[in-house]
Amino acid sequence: MGAGKSTIGRQLAETLGYDFQDSDQEIQRRTGVDIATIFEYEGESGFRARERQVIEDLAGQEGIVLATGGGVVLTPENRQQLAARGFVIYLHCSPEQQYARTARDRSRPLLHTDDPQQRLRDLMSEREPIYRQVADMVVSTERRGTSSVVKEIRRRLESEDL
Repeated sequence: MGAGKSTIGRQLAETLGYDFQDSDQEIQRRTGVDIATIFEYEGESGFRARERQVIEDLAGQEGIVLATGGGVVLTPENRQQLAARGFVIYLHCSPEQQYARTARDRSRPLLHTDDPQQRLRDLMSEREPIYRQVADMVVSTERRGTSSVVKEIRRRLESEDL
């Protein structure tokens, strides 16, 4: 959350000549409501079920850059789909940086808490080991602009001959 997945993914897709897909946007397109509304009516488990179906559908496409929600790795089937069908890049930044980027964004249901900074630290503690396990590449977005991160990813992809 707040690592730059959508922004960086969109620009990376453009530089690679790929299509860009965002799993959260696809869920919203399919349901006709925003993520917060899904969380409100179906809870996190309902959202994760929808997310699992969208990941299955999108991960099979070729020539795309796919941005996923940060919790996508919580579902084993998602991890398997992403690892088997694509090259996974983990965009890392600290919980403090995440908070600075998301503090004014009211559309993030997991941050609707008395202490959103602690919630981000808790999420990082829970998810980071899984991110690193699934990732083929880890790139820091900490205090970096989009173009700098995209250039690094592109350079590293070219050096891996992908």
